[in-house]
Amino acid sequence: MTTATTTTFENPFFARVWPVVAAHETAAVRALRRENLAGLSGRVLEVGAGIGTNFPNYPATVAQVVAVEPEPRLAARAQAAAAAASVPVVLTNETVEEFRGGAPFDAVVCSLVLCSVRDPAMVLRRLYELLRPGGELRYLEHVASAGLRGRLQRFADRTVWPRFLGNCHTHRNTERAIVDAGFEVDTSRREWTLPAWSPMPVSELLLGRARRPS
Repeated sequence: MTTATTTTFENPFFARVWPVVAAHETAAVRALRRENLAGLSGRVLEVGAGIGTNFPNYPATVAQVVAVEPEPRLAARAQAAAAAASVPVVLTNETVEEFRGGAPFDAVVCSLVLCSVRDPAMVLRRLYELLRPGGELRYLEHVASAGLRGRLQRFADRTVWPRFLGNCHTHRNTERAIVDAGFEVDTSRREWTLPAWSPMPVSELLLGRARRPS
């Protein structure tokens, strides 16, 4: 089942680019996506669903996915993916800042999205509010690297990268922001998804699970 609201956030260029990027994700990224969703159950909120890349990976123990995707062109692609998903997916065009979720969620999923929101601290506080006590935040995110790659990330963030890739900022300390929002990190690790010599500023990803304290 799918539905949508009328609130939108237009980004036509990124909406053309992202489906191509998502279709060519490395095997390592696809495996991390699956791991990020493993073991979920109950009612799940997915933030920044894009074209619905995660939808086929949700386990049968999930009762419902509410997926937030404010870009209308991406949302249209996500709606088709939702219709083919093996778990119920409800799609909304609201931004997460505006979203009112009703009953608290058992889990929130963020996949390559916290790098692109304008105010990560505010968004994470909102996600904290949307989770039930004891609920999980699952995250697979770009992460600030050290050394030469970190300098490359800072250069990319100051120049063309956010402009052409949906406001993506590659050098954010996302895990620090998660902790500052009140979450307790249960597990966390960094993974290289491209060779270490690759000049791409998004070669290193952070995979983790955090919890709203009971």
